[in-house]
Order: sequence, then structure tokens, then C-alpha cells
Amino acid sequence: MTTLLLSLLLALAQAALPGVRPLPAPLSVARWWDPPPTPYAAGHRGVDLSAPVGAEVRAVAAGRVHFGGPVAGRGVLSLALPNGLRTTYEPVRPLVTEGEQVTAGQVVAVLTEGSHCPAPCLHWGLLAGEVYLNPLTLLPRPAPRLLPEGPHPGYG
Repeated sequence: MTTLLLSLLLALAQAALPGVRPLPAPLSVARWWDPPPTPYAAGHRGVDLSAPVGAEVRAVAAGRVHFGGPVAGRGVLSLALPNGLRTTYEPVRPLVTEGEQVTAGQVVAVLTEGSHCPAPCLHWGLLAGEVYLNPLTLLPRPAPRLLPEGPHPGYG
């Protein structure tokens, strides 16, 4: 039942959110979401996106700053979205303060050193209550493009 409710919540979130990328295109995934089998087991509760230190981090949707500050020596930013979901970003230097309203696409932080990746990366998370979800589901799906049949000029 819980899985069904979370799936419904995520489907509604996808319909309601504009799906702004947290980093400039193209996104490069350094490590994919790998949910743990149980709440306390090992896993990867977000997605790591490769980016240089100093990269601007954008709010993926409009919301309110839930938290911005250090956690275990790393800068963390958490945004509460109107649909009950929460997005997290680390390691960052927040540019916004707790309680502040943000808009989709607004630069809210700057990527800093201290990630758990071999090279600099943004760890991007998504939560529904205390349950972690795949944050990539917030982004719009690319539209498939069909090519015409037959020979194409310039292609051997």
C-alpha cells in the first residue's frame, strides 16, 4: 500500500513540477540512484551529477528553503516543494536562507569541494516524508525523434 501511495505521489509530482535541471545541461550521472532494500541498509539514496566546483546549483521546482547549512562537515541545502516532496543538494554553499521562497530554476547554491565522488559532483536527493525516491524522475522525459527512411545526405 505504501509503495502504491508513493508511486501516486511521484506521478502527481511529475505532472505538477516544471522539471528544471539542478545543473546546466548536459547532465552527467557519476552514480545512479540505488535504493537500499530496507530503510537502514546500505544503498545510494540520490544521484551524483558530475560538475566542477563552483557550478551554479538551481532549484528544480518552486518551493521553500527547509534547511541550509553544514551537516557532518558538508554544506547541505534542502528545499520543501509544495507537493510535500523535498529535494536535497550537497556539498554546496547555500545562497538562500531557511524559510525563503525560491522559484524553479533559481540559482540557490554553489557546488563546493568535499563530495563523496572521486571527482567533484553534486549529490541530489528526493524525499517523500522519510522515504528516498529517484530525483531523476522529476525531470521531463526526452521526446523521441524519428528520422525519415532512406538515404541521408552526408551519411555513408
